[in-house]
Amino acid sequence: MEYFIQQLVNGLTLGSIYGLIAIGYTMVYGIIGMVNFAHGDIFMLGGFAALIVFLLLTSFFAGIPVALALLIMMVVAMLMVSLWNWTIERVAYRPLRGSFRLAPLITAIGMSIALSNFIQVTQGPRNKPIPPLVTSVYDVFGISISLKQLLIVVITAVLLTAFWYIVNHTPLGRAQRATEQDRKMAALLGIDVDRTISVTFIMGAALAAVAGTMYLMYYGVVVFTDGFVPGVKAFTAAVLGGIGSLPGAVIGGILIGLIESLWSAYFSIDYKDVAAFSILAIVLIFKPSGILGRPEVEKV
Repeated sequence: MEYFIQQLVNGLTLGSIYGLIAIGYTMVYGIIGMVNFAHGDIFMLGGFAALIVFLLLTSFFAGIPVALALLIMMVVAMLMVSLWNWTIERVAYRPLRGSFRLAPLITAIGMSIALSNFIQVTQGPRNKPIPPLVTSVYDVFGISISLKQLLIVVITAVLLTAFWYIVNHTPLGRAQRATEQDRKMAALLGIDVDRTISVTFIMGAALAAVAGTMYLMYYGVVVFTDGFVPGVKAFTAAVLGGIGSLPGAVIGGILIGLIESLWSAYFSIDYKDVAAFSILAIVLIFKPSGILGRPEVEKV
């Protein structure tokens, strides 16, 4: 039983990271109906941005407290990656918004490849490790819970609550929901649709940057290929939880993390990805809109 609970804790931690990335997928898809396949690489950029900030901090301020260093890494990564995603939306996605539906999808895949290769060329193809930042581990009834696991879960919960409040109880959130329902009518009512979509990309990138920073802190290493597999799993989490639903994205991420962790613990680790995608297929067969998703209503 202790081993089982330990794997639940590990799965909850991994799933929280997936959930943060999945929120970016679900927000962009909910507003413009586009799957931003470059979002996984935005997450990877967040990890590298945090790594660069860490190296600069330790070079100039050797005795900086770990908590302050993590906070600075997270904030700077959010700013840098948000600027990247804003630029991508303006340059690569906005001109194709009125084009045929496959054009933005193809562009997103192209941006994903471009970002991955850019990091490979500028930062090198090898793993980039950092020393352990948070090493405290607590023993709770025979279960090892590290401080970094607690930080990841708490930060995910706080950010989910904050973004859910923004979307549901602020003027920006009302503009986002109006744009999601009908872009043309929202524009006629005075909403700046382009600005709303750009802000949505910025918000998704900020969450991906936090996830990248947490990933770097948790695993202590980042590489240019880290955007693909976590990105695909986060997209799977968004679909599983119900794309368009913020709580659904996090729930989907946690479920994917738990499936991976439990499968790796009791079965062959080589098939953990197969298990996760199989569960997705089963859920979508019986509930195509996802766990918390709303069925699409066709406009006539």
